[in-house]
Amino acid sequence: MSRLPFYLLVGLLLVAGIGLSVHRHVALEVPWTPGEQRQVWEVEALVNFNAQGGPVLVDMALPSNQQGFRLLTEHTASPGFGLSFLEEGGARRAQWSIREATGSQQLYYTTQLLVAPDSRPPEVTPPPLRRDIVWERPHDTAAAQVIERAWSRSADSFTFARELIRDFGDERQGENSRLLLTQFERGPLLVRLLNQAGVPAREVSGLLLEDGRRRQTLANWVQVFDGERWALFDPATGEQGRPDNLLLWESSGQAVLEVQGGTNSRVTFSMLTHNQPAAAAVRNQLAEDTLLNFSIHSLPLEEQALFQTILLIPIGALVVVILRVLVGIKTSGTFMPVLIALAFIQTTLITGLVGFLLIVAVGLVIRNYLSYLNLLLVARVTAVIITVIAIISLFSVLSYRFGLNAGLTITFFPMIILSWTIERMSILWEEEGPKQVLIQGGGSLLTAVIAYLAMNNPWVRHITFNFLGVQMILMALILLLGNYTGYRLLELRRFKPVTED
Repeated sequence: MSRLPFYLLVGLLLVAGIGLSVHRHVALEVPWTPGEQRQVWEVEALVNFNAQGGPVLVDMALPSNQQGFRLLTEHTASPGFGLSFLEEGGARRAQWSIREATGSQQLYYTTQLLVAPDSRPPEVTPPPLRRDIVWERPHDTAAAQVIERAWSRSADSFTFARELIRDFGDERQGENSRLLLTQFERGPLLVRLLNQAGVPAREVSGLLLEDGRRRQTLANWVQVFDGERWALFDPATGEQGRPDNLLLWESSGQAVLEVQGGTNSRVTFSMLTHNQPAAAAVRNQLAEDTLLNFSIHSLPLEEQALFQTILLIPIGALVVVILRVLVGIKTSGTFMPVLIALAFIQTTLITGLVGFLLIVAVGLVIRNYLSYLNLLLVARVTAVIITVIAIISLFSVLSYRFGLNAGLTITFFPMIILSWTIERMSILWEEEGPKQVLIQGGGSLLTAVIAYLAMNNPWVRHITFNFLGVQMILMALILLLGNYTGYRLLELRRFKPVTED
């Protein structure tokens, strides 16, 4: 029979598992290792204004995901005000409203932003060129001459913008530039001149992030487009490029803050930076419900904690398969060691080993007595289950009485599995003797310890919980191991006499 479909299935599982894991690491920035730290900025915007005693409507621009930063959380503090978040044309805004307000008012908006240098910049649509630009005399002549002078020294839209801005600097400022600056502010003036020359541009507002700064204001930047490309220019110096610590707060050319029903409005910003674990920093993004972003993080925290343990079971199962198929270790029950390893995670290794040996030893003694009663199988196993429960209860009470709180964790042992383990070992003792009991019992315990070490590894716990594609990889490996028909390592000792000869 052809094995091609089998190998195609294994290959498909490997490719899908690796692809899904790499996608989560690259696109969603989930770290491969636990303990990685990410820089997070916390920015607070404070809106102050004086209400005039009637209805008030406050409209403020909000930041969004952009190159270098990803929005994590946001919340507001605005007692008595209604709040709505609006989004139109890629621009996000917060709108506060109240029917009646008087006197000084304060509104707070706080956001957390993850520093993401490798994040993709969002698509930006160039603004339409303004065709209704009208200058009064003599500003029309001055504007035409300034444009002509900068145009002659440029090669494209970006170099034209740079030369135009420098003509308004202190070193190269001429009479035409000084005349225009007496009538217009620098930012809107540069946008008017660029639009008149056929270059799409708009004024945007950005916040320079510096740790510990308070009561900062937004800085104006000129965004210039050249086809599908765009660049930021400092209207004061003509420097091209976006600083790494620049957060674009308003990037659609609209007003940052609009207040209806109030006067003396202004917005100031305070900021702090701190590091936090990468897994926590990207948790909000992991919880988004998208097809390729399928994640346990979208579940409630209680279910997440449950799945964090459940997803470790395939790791323990892989250890059992390797030890049984390749090494040849015998165990009492196929996957009983995995459940014992899960109990070790709850009890710690030493406490779990001592508890396991005590329960099994006492259980075997009591089971040996039950064998003389000639009970039916179901009744006998039920009696063993009750016995195991009694043993666990007794050990828990005694450990508590002696101040050994670690002994209380013995209740995490799977009682049904322990009962069947005692039953199997007792039957094995009767049929094949104590030697086989020691071999299988020792093999089970050794397998459980190795599975515990693999499952309790912080790196393994992080990978299995954050990369669900690993489950497909484990499935592919187990299928390959299930196809193995060669000798086990422990069987090779049979050939030792041959090598000696």
